[in-house]
Amino acid sequence: MAMVSHAGDGLDDLEDAQIVAASLRDPEKFGELFSRHASRLHAYIRRRLGSVLADDLVSETFAIAFRQRERYDGRADFSAWLWGIASNLIAKHHRHETRMYRAFARTGVDPAEDGVAERAGDRAEAAVLGPQLARALASLGTQERNAVLMLAWGELSYTEIATVLDLPLGTVKAKIHRARKKLRKALPLEMSDE
Repeated sequence: MAMVSHAGDGLDDLEDAQIVAASLRDPEKFGELFSRHASRLHAYIRRRLGSVLADDLVSETFAIAFRQRERYDGRADFSAWLWGIASNLIAKHHRHETRMYRAFARTGVDPAEDGVAERAGDRAEAAVLGPQLARALASLGTQERNAVLMLAWGELSYTEIATVLDLPLGTVKAKIHRARKKLRKALPLEMSDE
């Protein structure tokens, strides 16, 4: 995923909300927000839906954010607002995601993997445990899956997840607790203890 360089444009010291406001006068400034947030968002969506859809959904997320930037009121972090848009787009692909997990569970081949393993040990473990994890993830409800994957793969805090999903913090904690419990039950003891 290519990043836009804005070196020397004075945006490095600005908060995201300030850049959104500046982009209303100078739309090119919005590119800085892409530079700041796209790679993390892409990695998360790629794990959820695969590389092809990740490229499209990141682009669509930023296109929607750009078109609706005047609606951003700054009450929530820009990243939470952006992840909320992405979460809504991911929800539209729920059936694709569930099919992907079920195929992974049947075949042992992770369709979200781009073919290059970062570490051989991770790849070997994924080959053994991946299908079981995929089956367990496919069995979760949509909100439970969203919450636990935002925590694990998106590395969002509970508070950020609550903002993205527009749920009370206690509800998010409960959903993640239930999801973890279901995952532990569905996975071998050695994997669920980690």
